[in-house]
Amino acid sequence: MIDLSTDYLGIKLKNPLVASASPLCENIENIMQMEKNGIAAIVMHSLFEEQVALQEKELNYALTQQTESYAESLSYFPDINDYHFAPDEYVEYINKVKKAVNIPIIGSLNGISNSGWIRYGKKIEEAGADALELNIYYLPTKKTNTCQEIEQKYLDLVKELRQNITIPIAIKLGPYFSSIPGIVHKIVEEGANGLVLFNRFYQPDVDLIEMAVNPNLELSSSSELRLRLRWVAMLYKNIKADLAITGGVHTVEDIIKGILVGANVTMMTSALLAQGIPYIDNLVKGTEEWLRRNHYNSINEVRGLLSTQNIKETDAFERANYMKVLKSYHLE
Repeated sequence: MIDLSTDYLGIKLKNPLVASASPLCENIENIMQMEKNGIAAIVMHSLFEEQVALQEKELNYALTQQTESYAESLSYFPDINDYHFAPDEYVEYINKVKKAVNIPIIGSLNGISNSGWIRYGKKIEEAGADALELNIYYLPTKKTNTCQEIEQKYLDLVKELRQNITIPIAIKLGPYFSSIPGIVHKIVEEGANGLVLFNRFYQPDVDLIEMAVNPNLELSSSSELRLRLRWVAMLYKNIKADLAITGGVHTVEDIIKGILVGANVTMMTSALLAQGIPYIDNLVKGTEEWLRRNHYNSINEVRGLLSTQNIKETDAFERANYMKVLKSYHLE
């Protein structure tokens, strides 16, 4: 019998497959179907800072001020009235989901400012969530922004959230830091139990006919996995937190690669949107078969085998591999 079980955020999971935040989670029937097909845990779709601000009538004025003379800029802003759930409805929904399924449910908060919205972490905990993922999506756009100020925003959010809740916290962040090991070490010191690597920064296109900014959401592909593999391999055993890979997980091979570099779990959304929820069953069975075929009895036997934990001079190792890759390409 192959043992696929793993631990994530102090929670025992039956396998390393976790459904990341997506529109699929907005329908309780989808969640029940994902459980039936073998998903080990689910990260709920996010409650956004802007939703809380809207509910408290703090945002509308700020979003529309001084944009009348710049009509093109209006296309950057979403219609925030179209959110599927209001904040309190979101909390109630988590409570309903917890009663409907037996797998762990991870709530999700998405925001950046250090204000009252973070208190919803406590409400999500009270609704029964097993853990909370804080998705910090922030793209600095002002020349006055400094790296120190930006990092402090992250740390202040984690600290405040940790002070408000007792359930485990995972931090989902992007790869654009001067020192990823440095910032994640500080995040863990502030109380994070896990890291989700990495957030995808969506890039809008420009519509030349309509002269408007066109939000363009493309599903991920397995090619995006490499960035995640590299950093999880570097962080494994170097920080006291669990590691989750998100972005680029589509196949059994992707799942195994994630575990080999040290991930506790591999998260997916695009694969389920593209292939359908029943695809989960294929991935679970395929992961089990890969382990059997390669003579392993459990997922824990392979975790971290291809990490950098046994390399003392990781900087020199990275430089050497960089040079090796450049030399590996030969012109015809």
